[in-house]
Amino acid sequence: MTDRKLAVVVLAAGEGTRMKSRLPKVLHALAGKAMLSHVLDTVAALTPERIVVVIGPGMEAVAAAAAPHPTVVQEKRRGTGHAVACAKPALPGYHAGGEAGDVLVVYGDTPLLTRETLEQMLAMRARADAPPILGLAFRPADPGAYGRVLLDDAGRVEAIVEFADAGEAERKIDLCNAGIVLGEGPLLFDLIARLGNDNAKGEYYLTDVYALARQAGRPAAVVEADPEEVLGINSRAELAAAEALLQARLRARAMAEGATLVDPQSVWLSSDTRLGRDVVIQPNVFFGPGVTLGDGVEVRAFCHIEGAEVAAGAVIGPFARLRPGTA
Repeated sequence: MTDRKLAVVVLAAGEGTRMKSRLPKVLHALAGKAMLSHVLDTVAALTPERIVVVIGPGMEAVAAAAAPHPTVVQEKRRGTGHAVACAKPALPGYHAGGEAGDVLVVYGDTPLLTRETLEQMLAMRARADAPPILGLAFRPADPGAYGRVLLDDAGRVEAIVEFADAGEAERKIDLCNAGIVLGEGPLLFDLIARLGNDNAKGEYYLTDVYALARQAGRPAAVVEADPEEVLGINSRAELAAAEALLQARLRARAMAEGATLVDPQSVWLSSDTRLGRDVVIQPNVFFGPGVTLGDGVEVRAFCHIEGAEVAAGAVIGPFARLRPGTA
């Protein structure tokens, strides 16, 4: 971590039309917790001075989920650059005339992003020779329709080109934009104010700040992330894929901390499941939110447990169901 001031902007105004749901996209759950809550917990671990969530009109449920963090409304969805601009009034001191501080922009639909990757970005920004703007990039197996990152020979960013605006040669580039940006606040907001919308979608792209930074003689750089971390979720199929990745993480952590999962693939965990040491979990066990197991607990096959605290040494099941409030 560094001593630089930090504010975080979480973009959560997307309607998520491909989810085919009345529920706002960022409120769909992974491991028993809303996507937005995963992101907020990750950025809160960086101890920023302020977190602001950008939402769309009529998204009262998202505002409630974001609490106690303040929200601002992007009344018209005019692109990611416009969304960050909407957050500017809520970040006094992070733009022109304010004390220098960094602004981190993340997305409410990337719940697999880790604290460690963001800390790597913060550490690079803290260096004496730090670039003023840092982006997060990745190399997916299939670059598909992602924006491409154009680098010069020194590894600095020339521009980021959205797929819809990219030429044939640019589409062959395998380094892709993850959308996450960390930058010197006053510079970032100055560049955003200069964004245009002369592109295929007629939107104000946050990604255009990279070319503007280069033109201003302050070129940006990128940090590469594991493609798994920056998986954006726009459909039910992508939600299921992210759930599988998160479950694998949770199972690995549980075993590393001293639990035995006899058949890991058949054990379903919630993000807040707490397993003591020498716990043994037999196959086909489901943990809903709010479960704590003491040391040495054995959960036999085909159990469903939620909202329960189980004392050390207990044996549960097989075929048992513990409902919320069980202790």
